[in-house]
Amino acid sequence: MSSPTPSPLSTAKAPRPTSTGADTGASGTPAISLSGVTRHFGDVRAVDGVDLEIADGEFFSMLGPSGSGKTTVLRLIAGFEKPSAGRIALAGTDVTHRAPFEREVNTVFQDYALFPHMDVLDNVAYGLRVRGVGRTERRTRAREALATVRLDHLADRMPTQLSGGQRQRVALARAIVVQPRVLLLDEPLGALDLKLREQMQVELKALQRDLGITFVFVTHDQEEALTLSDRVAVFNEGRIVQLGTPQEIYEQPASAYVATFVGTSTIFDDAASRAFLGRGGAHALRPEKVRVERGADPAGATDGYRVRARIAEVIYLGGGRRIVLDLEGGDEPLRLVSVEHGTGSDLARGDDVVASWAADDLVALH
Repeated sequence: MSSPTPSPLSTAKAPRPTSTGADTGASGTPAISLSGVTRHFGDVRAVDGVDLEIADGEFFSMLGPSGSGKTTVLRLIAGFEKPSAGRIALAGTDVTHRAPFEREVNTVFQDYALFPHMDVLDNVAYGLRVRGVGRTERRTRAREALATVRLDHLADRMPTQLSGGQRQRVALARAIVVQPRVLLLDEPLGALDLKLREQMQVELKALQRDLGITFVFVTHDQEEALTLSDRVAVFNEGRIVQLGTPQEIYEQPASAYVATFVGTSTIFDDAASRAFLGRGGAHALRPEKVRVERGADPAGATDGYRVRARIAEVIYLGGGRRIVLDLEGGDEPLRLVSVEHGTGSDLARGDDVVASWAADDLVALH
């Protein structure tokens, strides 16, 4: 899919962060900084002492289940909520107590919130109208924003005449037309079907790259976060439990929570590690690391592990199969998951097999 057509709204691309620390650019000042931010709702700590820096020009995702605190953090950055404690800064300026309209941010919501009585052009131009921009200039800038999302040919349509993906792009155009320093996206793809959501992921990433502004994206979809982001913050119970690049989050999960929430993992607790791995502590193993072969002889491996197992289920995935295994040899039953690419093998439920993996494929959990 081609990238959005460049327009006068586009800016130079910002440097891309490559590590778990935010690359704050030449100025050394992050686009967003949260220091000890806490938000209480009565006795509930929705956000619990969050420290976070997001670089200028970064595509940053906040990932977690419902109630983990990610959306509340987004609302705190936008100014829709006030922190119970802590400090929020945008480009080095303390905005903790500023109103939403006093912050150089804009928000795209899941429901898009388009005005049904306005055509597409007037919807996009509305933010400029509120800011007192003259009619000719605001309509010119609105058309430029629509061209950026490739919808300038639909400027005269009403929102009800648009598809879900087109409405989402109109909401994006309305958000970027005021040229915010930061664009906040609150699960904007959640209402779309799978095919359209995957398409819009590609378009969002291309749009962010072309505009070069900071995107902060909230989602509960781990695949979406891994696909789009320069860095990801995984939330649980109001706290960031791991922060890193998508590869770091997936390949080196810091805890059993991250290992099971971001993708699928088999977790060996201390007892299972001693029984099957010959060592203590907790470990995670990703399904794509596990190889399955017919037979019941686990001997012959010197640089990894080979364990007897029985296939409990084979699940067809289209391009491959998920194989669920019951391992043998421990005091407690343990289920292991493997992914087989292609569907050519004749492995079936009830077969006795050997599951194997390399020692380096295990991730020690803290």
